[in-house]
Amino acid sequence: MDPQTLTELLDVAVLERLDRLDALEGDELARSTALRKEGYSAEVTAALLTQARLRQEAAAKLGPFAEDMLFTRDGLAQATRLPVAAHHARRLIGDVAEGESFRIADLGCGIGADSVAFAGMGAQVSAVDADEVTAAIAAFNLRHLPDAAVEHTRAEDVDLDGFDALWFDPARRTIGKADKRGSTSRITDPEAFSPSLSWVIDKASTAKAAGVKLGPALDHDLVPDDAEAQWVSHNGEVVEVCLYFGAARQHPGRGALVMGERTLLVHEHNLPREDESGIGELGKYLLEPDGAIVRAGLVAALCAPLQARRLHPKIAYLTTDVEPSGPAAAGVTSYEVVDVLPAKVPSLRKELVSRGIGSVVIKKRGADIVPDQVRRQLKLPKGDKATIVFTRLGDKHVVLLTQPV
Repeated sequence: MDPQTLTELLDVAVLERLDRLDALEGDELARSTALRKEGYSAEVTAALLTQARLRQEAAAKLGPFAEDMLFTRDGLAQATRLPVAAHHARRLIGDVAEGESFRIADLGCGIGADSVAFAGMGAQVSAVDADEVTAAIAAFNLRHLPDAAVEHTRAEDVDLDGFDALWFDPARRTIGKADKRGSTSRITDPEAFSPSLSWVIDKASTAKAAGVKLGPALDHDLVPDDAEAQWVSHNGEVVEVCLYFGAARQHPGRGALVMGERTLLVHEHNLPREDESGIGELGKYLLEPDGAIVRAGLVAALCAPLQARRLHPKIAYLTTDVEPSGPAAAGVTSYEVVDVLPAKVPSLRKELVSRGIGSVVIKKRGADIVPDQVRRQLKLPKGDKATIVFTRLGDKHVVLLTQPV
C-alpha cells in the first residue's frame, strides 16, 4: 500500500465502509464491482478488500482486536500473537505499581501488536518503525491507548537514554516488489536485518532490560553469552525465539516455552546428562517433542520426567513404555506404536492394505523422503486412517504404524 492510498483509506467515511464490508455479498469480483459503483477508486477498492481479508486472517493472532485494526501483509506476517505479546510484556515490564512510570521503546513496532500489550500493562510506550505506511498503521492501531505514541523513524536514530526497557523486532523481509498476495521475501542474513542483529545486540546488552524478537531458525552460535534465548511455540506452532538481556533475563543459556492448553517451560541450566542406555529400543509409545523444544536443542530434558529415551542419538523422537503424564506431557505429542513396517514403498503398501488402511498422515525425521510423493506412490484404496512415521531405530530405517493418543 502506498502512502496516498493509506491516506484515502484513513478517511472516516472509508473506514466506516470497511467496518460494514461483511454485508457486501458475492465473491471478490462482485464485491469489487459494487464498491466501484459506489464511487471508490480502484486503489481504495483494492485496499478495502485487502484489509477485510487481512482482518479475517489476523483474528487467529489478535482475536477480537483485529476487527478494529489495519494491516500490511508483511506486518501481519511478523506481528506477535496476542498471548505471546502478553508474555513479552510480563518479561520486560513485570508489575508496574499504580502511579509508577515505566518507559519502554518498541523499536521496529510493525503494526503495533507488542505495543498494545506493553501499554495494556501500564507502560509508557514510544514505538517507531522505519516504514512510513507501517508506522501510520501502527499509530491507527494504537489510537485508543493514550500512553502509546508512534513515530516514523529508524531505530538507529532513536535516543535510547532514559528508557526502562527496550524491545527490538528488526525487519526480516526485503523492501521492494511483493508477490501477488502482497508479501515480500524473508532475509536470512542477520546483518541484513533492519536494524542489523549486531547493532541490536550491542544496544540490548547495555540496556536495563531488553528483549529481541527473531525468527525461530536462529543459529545457536548467534546467541550472546549474556543473553537468555527462549524459543516459543503457541498452539503447536513455533513462532519465534526471543533474546532477553539485563533485568528481563531470567535464566542463562537456552530455553523453550510451550504455550497452549497447557504451558511448559524447559531450560538449559537444569538439563540433566542424557542417559544413552536404551537408545534405539522401541517402546509402546512414540513421542514427538514440541518444535520449540527441538529448536532449543532441549529434547533430552524430557527424557527423565517422561521415563523416555531417544530412538536415535541425533533424531528428535522419543519413545517410552509408559503413557506420558504430568507437566512434561505438555511438551510432546504422543502416539501409540501399533507395529513396525518395512520402509520400502511396495512392501509398505502391502502391509497397509492388509490392515484396511486407506488414508495416512505421514511424518518423518531422519528419513530422506517427500511425504506427498510417498502418498502418491502408495495409491491406497479407501479405508481407515493412520499415522505412519518414517524414521530410524539405531541404524535401521523403519516405518512406525501409530495412532495418536
